Amino acid sequence: MEKRNQLLKFIVTVAIIAAAVLLLGGFFGGDLMYHLKNRGELGPLSREDIVYQNMSAPNPTSADGTVNANDWSNLYPEIVATMGANTRNRYVLDYLEQDPYLVNIYEGFGFAKEYGSARGHEYTLEDVAKTQRPHAMANCLTCKTPNFTKLVNDQGVGVYSMPFDEVLAKMEEDISCYTCHGNEAGAEGKIVITHSYVNKALGENVETIDAATLSCGQCHIEYYFTPADKETMMPYSSIDSMTPEAILEYYDTMVLPDGTVGYADWVQPSTGTRMLKAQHPETETFLLGKHASLLNCADCHMAVEMSENGKVYHSHELVSPLENETLLSTCTACHDEPDMTAFVRRIQERVTARETEVGNNLSTLKDKLTEAVTSNKLSEKKLDEIRKLHREAQWFFDFCYVENAEGAHNSNLAFRCLDTAQTKIDEALALLS
Repeated sequence: MEKRNQLLKFIVTVAIIAAAVLLLGGFFGGDLMYHLKNRGELGPLSREDIVYQNMSAPNPTSADGTVNANDWSNLYPEIVATMGANTRNRYVLDYLEQDPYLVNIYEGFGFAKEYGSARGHEYTLEDVAKTQRPHAMANCLTCKTPNFTKLVNDQGVGVYSMPFDEVLAKMEEDISCYTCHGNEAGAEGKIVITHSYVNKALGENVETIDAATLSCGQCHIEYYFTPADKETMMPYSSIDSMTPEAILEYYDTMVLPDGTVGYADWVQPSTGTRMLKAQHPETETFLLGKHASLLNCADCHMAVEMSENGKVYHSHELVSPLENETLLSTCTACHDEPDMTAFVRRIQERVTARETEVGNNLSTLKDKLTEAVTSNKLSEKKLDEIRKLHREAQWFFDFCYVENAEGAHNSNLAFRCLDTAQTKIDEALALLS
């Protein structure tokens, strides 16, 4: 009888443990998992809690064969819904109105006509179609739609120099699943670097960068259009060569098809300076800082959430960690700050104030150089010496100004760029005096 009771107790114990495993594992009773997490009994959610699925991709409905968000919506309803939530970001800040000196320093380039903050992934095609900045060729669609990426992958780099309007008419979807996953989003969340120029520029060094970060880094980077075929390209081949100094050297030593040494985005009409226009080097700035050794882009911009049925997933609503308490906790894991939001805002305010100071000084330099060119009082050799400093000063200023974290990704680099820009400005003004 005693052995029978012991056996019964053993069976009951095993049954209770098995039930608990099933409940907590989400095989059934997902609501329990959800409520336990919400009450904090299992700790905060992290990417380790995500159970990725392995499934076949649905048949694509896009004309070019990309599996789009609607195609995936039945299999990933939460993810597709959060992607759609990016439409909430409708506000556009007019940088030319906020910082009037930009109109002067960008004279002769499209950014002097229109320069506003990006509304995000759900508006990319609409915004590029309506922009006042000229775009004769299709390469302006590089990071606006997965359909363009697929077109390049299918037909080659000749696509970049096709007429913009002709290619735009064929585009079906804003930035979407294919951009970061190819057609393999069902393969346990596999990241696919779909933009060919990333693999071409980095080569084997692709493997040295976290896939989630590099996925964002396909677009949130400094880039240029190659003079020969207008292909989008990155001006470096490794993390070490992503510094603003190394990129400047890359551009300075580039040999153009006509034999000219030194790449330029445009020649400024009033000064004659061969200018560079930095794009938005978020990835480079992040990878050159201390955060990259601990985090990837998704950790700070894509919250890990749980649905009512207990499914844990990465939200695809892309936000600042200052706008999301779950993401903000990522910061407080390392930063012992009573008010993390205030801490970051103080950094951004300091960077912005320094940007304004240096930007206005850069505008002053541009005006004085214009006067010198007009007056014919300096030799062309002396003017070229000043133009070189002007080009360098604006490059370092721009590398900081156009980086959208405003110092939050890497404040040391932000201030270094601005200080370098000011040093170049001072040197140029001394020569003009």
